[in-house]
Amino acid sequence: MMEEQKQARPRLIVASNNRNKLREFAAILGHRFDIVSMRDAGIEADIEENGATFEENALIKARYVMDATGCAAIADDSGLEVDALGGEPGVYSARYCGRHGDDEANNDLLLKNLADVPAPRTGRYVAAIALVRPGHDPIVGRGTCDGEILEQRRGHGGFGYDPLFLCETGETFAEVSAETKNAISHRRRGIEAVLAALEAEA
Repeated sequence: MMEEQKQARPRLIVASNNRNKLREFAAILGHRFDIVSMRDAGIEADIEENGATFEENALIKARYVMDATGCAAIADDSGLEVDALGGEPGVYSARYCGRHGDDEANNDLLLKNLADVPAPRTGRYVAAIALVRPGHDPIVGRGTCDGEILEQRRGHGGFGYDPLFLCETGETFAEVSAETKNAISHRRRGIEAVLAALEAEA
């Protein structure tokens, strides 16, 4: 019975092999789609994200996967914008320190660059979500989650800048439960914008 239910859901390839992102996509969309990673879809490529905006990068990744597989694909490009730094690290969030995916070094550099900035050090997480399907126009949604950047890490969950990002609950994204984060996160809000546009097509 469970296998039949899985087969009944349309397949959606997430243009990422980041296990943390895949887990969040599955938690938010798993009841509607059969969520598949790039690797499970047979794609091992490291897609170059050379767009100037989150939206451009999300579309680059989603289109690459759709073109390679012929299947619907969804991608996100997300990051942290800090007001005192003019919106940095922005689209360079994952490689802020010069190396892609080094969360500790990225957080260390962010703290260094904010050392002389008094609280509240406001900012937001941003996620652009791109859904592409053969024969359809792409759908792109944006979600944001406002908060503050702390002076030291708190919590042991999450990933990226989560230990420094104080959200609306009064906790960091590294302290809240996965369920709470998935309910209020920038990624959740971006996906909801895409789903609203998808439902408006019907």
